[in-house]
Amino acid sequence: MIQTQSVPHPAFNFDPKFAPSTSRWTPPKWMLQHASAPSTPKVPNQNGLGEPWDPKRPTFRGIDLTKPDPRLKKPEIDIVTPEGEEDNLTAFIDVNIIDATGKDAYRGDVLVKGQKIVKVGEKLTVNEMKGARVVAGNGRTLMPGMSSLADAHTHFSWNNSASLDGLADLGVEEHTLFSMRSARTFLDCGYTSCVGAASAKQRLDIVIRNAIKGGDIPGPRYLANGKEMAPNDGALIPGITQFIESPQEAEEIIAKFAEMGIDQIKLSMSGEEITEHLRAEDKTIPDDIVAAAVEAAHKHGMRVCSHARSDESIVQCLQYGVDIIYHASFISDETMFALEKQKDRVFVAPAMNWLVATLYDAAAFGYPTSKAESVGYARELEVAIAGLKEMYKRGIKVLPGGDYGFAWLPHGTYRDLELFVNMLGFSPMDAILSATALGGEIMMHPDKLGKIQPGYFADLILVNGNPLEDIKLLTGHKNLDMVMINGRVHRDHPKDRKPWTEPGESLVREANALKLQEKEAEEKLAK
Repeated sequence: MIQTQSVPHPAFNFDPKFAPSTSRWTPPKWMLQHASAPSTPKVPNQNGLGEPWDPKRPTFRGIDLTKPDPRLKKPEIDIVTPEGEEDNLTAFIDVNIIDATGKDAYRGDVLVKGQKIVKVGEKLTVNEMKGARVVAGNGRTLMPGMSSLADAHTHFSWNNSASLDGLADLGVEEHTLFSMRSARTFLDCGYTSCVGAASAKQRLDIVIRNAIKGGDIPGPRYLANGKEMAPNDGALIPGITQFIESPQEAEEIIAKFAEMGIDQIKLSMSGEEITEHLRAEDKTIPDDIVAAAVEAAHKHGMRVCSHARSDESIVQCLQYGVDIIYHASFISDETMFALEKQKDRVFVAPAMNWLVATLYDAAAFGYPTSKAESVGYARELEVAIAGLKEMYKRGIKVLPGGDYGFAWLPHGTYRDLELFVNMLGFSPMDAILSATALGGEIMMHPDKLGKIQPGYFADLILVNGNPLEDIKLLTGHKNLDMVMINGRVHRDHPKDRKPWTEPGESLVREANALKLQEKEAEEKLAK
């Protein structure tokens, strides 16, 4: 059983002696526990290409980096509705509604017609429920699926391997089937939208995304990625990496990616401790290639996400316009300041569970805690927690997504929201909003996804209990009594399959009278 409240080793106090010899990271002021803290370096006034850089008013070659690049295209997220189901009705009555608008939860009813939510909150009339499948909530919690619940760092094609290189080992046919099962598992667990963070084979993400959109297989709404990109000497896993050795090569490959129809690209911009040769604090892609790759992707309307653990790689993301930063563990004072200035544009998905699970759950697969600590994961977890708490405090967009798909963090064990609450100090509501309202934003459809509001897609989960009281209810799927996507029930509980008989007027009057009596009794007790 893992520890999620504290790191079970002596506190490092971010002592430099625990850093790799090549480390240039300076512990930020909010992490330091002692008076002899080293001073923070001054903010440079040039980017890595020698061009002017002002983190207070960040731009790059005329592009305002405080806002999304206007050239980005909204991805298509529609899922085909089977013929004859366009007007199907589902009525959720007496549910505890977390609508993800920021309001407190409240009791009420919700009506779904076809793909969309059409009414929220007010008691539904008999007329409105005519012909509907009625789900009696009895106080259970109805909330948006997670982006609607979102996973911002998804790898359908990570195949639960016990090693990094094992991600490339499956034949393409078996890998396709595995990716289909992963997609279904995410949906089973209430994740109704996912952002692809790299594909083990070039077209796997595209094929799965298109099959979901066409209604051929069950899965979340999905934004597809290609292979992650890095120079040969900076690749974390060569077998799943598209090599880019120059700005020109990056531009050519990204043009091919765009032609294939991917939604965003991935740059692997820092090391990873488990490799033992590329450290988390290393920078792996030269500035000219990063700048060219971002420009090429944005020119084709695609966003850029990055594996960026080191401070230098995070700085690159902010100087050249990367849209989604994965990990962001070793962030300095000046880089945090720069990130805060771009918080309306940039999303951070730290993949907390990779650090936690690699430390505490990998021993059964030949990677004991002592080994994980010795290569630097305990140190990185402690540093990352402090930095992510500061991001939360400053209102930077931090989203769930745990790098799932290894043997020690397999698909189906999604627990990011639990970690956000127990390790980062998120309130349960803020953790839920990070996966719902912010999920709609990272999917680039905040007006259609992530909230329970009229006109939004009916991507919903019915929770047996109240996650605001126990966030663990959203870990796994055993407490999810129903998952709905696009207005269709994906999975449900047997107790909600009872046939519905429309009540007569006398029965409705009787039910209303009983509710009135209950309300009067509660008011008397309150006095």
